[in-house]
Parts: sequence; C-alpha cells; structure tokens
Amino acid sequence: MTQNNVEKTSVTLLGLGAMGTALARTWLAAGHPLTVWNRTPARATTLAAEGARVADTAAEAVAANTLVVVCLLNDTSVDEVLSGTDLTDKDLINLTTSTPAQARARAEWARERGARYLDGGIMAVPPMIGIPEAGGYVFYSGSPELFERHQQTLVVPVGTTYVGEDAGFAALHDVALLSAMYGMFAGAAHAFALIRKEDIDPTALSPLLADWLVAMAPSVHQTADHLRSGDYTKDVVSNLGMQVAGTPTFLSTAEQQGVSPELLSPYFELMRRRLAVGSGEEDLTGVIDLLVR
Repeated sequence: MTQNNVEKTSVTLLGLGAMGTALARTWLAAGHPLTVWNRTPARATTLAAEGARVADTAAEAVAANTLVVVCLLNDTSVDEVLSGTDLTDKDLINLTTSTPAQARARAEWARERGARYLDGGIMAVPPMIGIPEAGGYVFYSGSPELFERHQQTLVVPVGTTYVGEDAGFAALHDVALLSAMYGMFAGAAHAFALIRKEDIDPTALSPLLADWLVAMAPSVHQTADHLRSGDYTKDVVSNLGMQVAGTPTFLSTAEQQGVSPELLSPYFELMRRRLAVGSGEEDLTGVIDLLVR
C-alpha cells in the first residue's frame, strides 16, 4: 500500500478564527476528512466549499470523530463550548492559549469526562501554517501515547515538538519563549528610541541591530549550562562587575537623548542587586535566581 492510499485520520476542529481556519485548510488539502464548528457559522462557509463538513453544534462536531482539536479564544471559551458535549473516549487536543495551571486543570477535567488529553502551545502565526520552511511548530504535552498516535496528523499543518507528560509543559514552554521575545522587543524599542530624534535612518540601524541580536542569541546556551552546573563563573567573558560598572553610561545616554530608561532600569537594578550578594566574576545568570520567588 502506498502512502497516498493510507486512510487519513478524520479530524474535528472547534474554532475557526485565523489560526483555526489555517489549520483546517491544511488538513483538508492533505486529504483528512474534517468536521468543523464555529460560533459564527459564516466563517465555515468557505471551508464547506473546500470539503469540510460543517456541524450545527459543538456537540455534533465532537460526536463526529474521535480526534477533536480545540482552537478557541481562551480557557473560558473551552468551558463554554465543550459544556454539555460527550467527551467519552475522545482524543482531545487543546491548542487554545492558556497558562500551565489552566492546562493541568483542563487535563484533569478531560480525564474526569472520559477523554484522553494533549495540550498545545502554537509557536507560529497563521501565515506560517502549512508552510514547513516557515519554521513554525506546536509544543505538545500530556499523554505520550496520544501524541504518538496522532503525531502524523498533527504535523500536517505545522511541526510538532513534544515536551513532556506534564500537561502544563506546552503552555510553559510557549510563554517562556514568548516572554523572551517580548524582552527582545523591549530592547529593540529602546534602541530605536535612542536614535529617534537624530539624523539616523532607522532602516540603516535595523540590519545592524538584527545581526547583533543574532550574534548574542547563543549566549542562552551558556546560561543554561550555568544553571545546570551551578557555576556562574565558567567561561565568562564579560563579568557582572564590569557590566554593572557600565550601566551609568546607558542611563546617561538615555537621559541625554530624551528617552525614558523604564525598559532598561529594572534589569539594571537586578544586576546591581545580584552583584551585592554574588560574585563580580559571574555573568548575568544570577539575575534569574533573584526573579524566582
């Protein structure tokens, strides 16, 4: 039997926002029988024309297939949509953005209703779905058996990365990576603010900034190694003492340029606090210990 003749898993998808619609189209294009439901039925019209079966209710959609994928606005929406549906013996894949605690509670909630559960954290935007070279993927956590059973179906729209049996780990990985992203955005915002009033073309700064951020990114590997070993002084090139000594220059430059230091000051304060209790020969890893309550 050739791969093309292998029967494709039928999928139920609840939620047809931009992400849900992108997921639906890739499963349809790959030949997976698809049942969809959305609070606003009009959003399903184009998918129906592409071959999807449109259910009148969420309960009807859930009943149609064993594999049920949920991609809704938030955890509260999951409660509202799945209330009254029969989840007995269903494979529930929740791609709704949530906190780790919500994911763990949802896993228990699903088990109490007779369902098997995987939680997912989507590391992609809708235009990346169905385009492998775009590099998007979904973190999955929960039942390893369930992930193995459906991995070939789940990988159709976007890559998959399994991060553990703890149902909260997908959400935790998702938020951790996005938190780092926002930290990067904050630094970039400060950089552009510094040149905002000068005769410097921001499009000339942007490639320099992008290259610099790429060059700095591998430092996370050293941070991880330090956290694992407990030795924050190993292979340090720019130590904490030297970096703290340099912070007044950044703050003075911001003041001279008429730029608020509010994006940098909290981190600099953590650096100073770590220097007061740690070693000046460390790198910046010790700041992490100050953040953990």
